[in-house]
Amino acid sequence: MKSTAQSARWVRLVTLVLGAVTANVAVAATSELVSSCENCHGVDGISEKAEIPTIGGLSSTYIVDSFAAYTDEARPCEEVEFVAGPRKGEVSDMCKAVGALSEAETQEIADHFAAKPFVPAKQTFDAQLAKQGKDVHALQCVKCHEAGGSSPDDDAGILAGQWMHYLAEQFEHFADGTRAQAKKMKVKMDKLTEADVKALVHYYGSHQ
Repeated sequence: MKSTAQSARWVRLVTLVLGAVTANVAVAATSELVSSCENCHGVDGISEKAEIPTIGGLSSTYIVDSFAAYTDEARPCEEVEFVAGPRKGEVSDMCKAVGALSEAETQEIADHFAAKPFVPAKQTFDAQLAKQGKDVHALQCVKCHEAGGSSPDDDAGILAGQWMHYLAEQFEHFADGTRAQAKKMKVKMDKLTEADVKALVHYYGSHQ
């Protein structure tokens, strides 16, 4: 018969092995979820397409809230093509992408991309418009979008360095009511002219 000490060692060994297997399965599952996101948003969430936002570096809270907005259809679910992976060239949208995710999976994805650095998009902008946009930002946007819209800590997304095409599109959604917004933001948005919006887009695009 095995001694008590041998039995205890055996139990510890089995526990360690099972724990390692469980951890590996969890890592594989998370990796699969992340890869699915990266097939559109790019490696580490760094998008290479102007109509798809970079998500690496956004706060975990913001990403979770964004997923909830898509689930609740409080944001438009526009179709885009997968740019990589086994479904490259196929068309899908964010509502379909997040609809089957559990709360735990959503949090895993959010935490993963929040831990990545935000990499500004390299794009052409108008310097004069960017200068005007800086003034508009300081007047209307800075309370919620700190550091020129570059801080993830305010849980309001990162505007500085985001793709200008994507930003312009989101401004349109806010304006026509297809993307929900907080009351305090709507008050600010309603004050913006078309020229203000254009200037803001170039200002955020100037952060490279």
